[in-house]
Amino acid sequence: MASGRLGSGAVTGSYTSGSPGGSTSWNTIYPVPTNTYSVFNVSFTNTNATSVQIKLAVASTATPATNEQLEYNTTIVGYGVFERTGLVADTGKQICVSASTSGVYANVYGIETSTQ
Repeated sequence: MASGRLGSGAVTGSYTSGSPGGSTSWNTIYPVPTNTYSVFNVSFTNTNATSVQIKLAVASTATPATNEQLEYNTTIVGYGVFERTGLVADTGKQICVSASTSGVYANVYGIETSTQ
C-alpha cells in the first residue's frame, strides 16, 4: 500500500483555451493500480506570470469523455495554485490533466488501499 505522492509531472497535454468541444491532448499523471482504490488530492501549480486554464478528469481511458471531467477550463492566476481534494478512484481509473499552455505542474497526493 503506497501513500504520499502517488504521481506528478508537467502538464504536457494541451488544448485551445476557451474552446468547448475542441481538441484536447491529455496526459495521465497517475493510474490507479490493479486491486486497489485510491483516496487522493490533485494540486496544480502555475509557474507562469499569466493566467492559464486547466482540465482534470478521473477517466477509464487516457482520453477522458466529457462526463469524466471534474474541472473544465478552470482558471489558475499567474504563479497561483489550484487543489481538488477528497477524490476517490477505483482500479483502472486514470487521473488525466491538461493545460492551455506549458509551465503547469500537477501532483497527486494520497493513499492506495488494497481491495483484496
